[in-house]
Amino acid sequence: MSNSDIAFISKLESIVQERLKNPSDESYTAKLAAAGTKRIAQKLGEEGVELALAATSGDREEIMDEAADLVYHMLVLLANQDLSLADVAERLEARHAARSS
Repeated sequence: MSNSDIAFISKLESIVQERLKNPSDESYTAKLAAAGTKRIAQKLGEEGVELALAATSGDREEIMDEAADLVYHMLVLLANQDLSLADVAERLEARHAARSS
């Protein structure tokens, strides 16, 4: 993964956070957030199942599409819960350090 790939995920996270702070009627992100945490969680679950099913087909394009949907919905859920990818990365790093000791 290149730095520009990581930078775009970070940029997308910022876009999601901005759309939650300043919702507009045209924003799917804002509409999803307005539907509530339960709906966001439901969409995240749906995308996880769709990714798992896509993996069984072996269709790389479908897998990438579903993975992208999953990452997007994860970003919305994290922002909705006042969490970030940095928080998740810190947790992963702490787990790795604990297991590497």
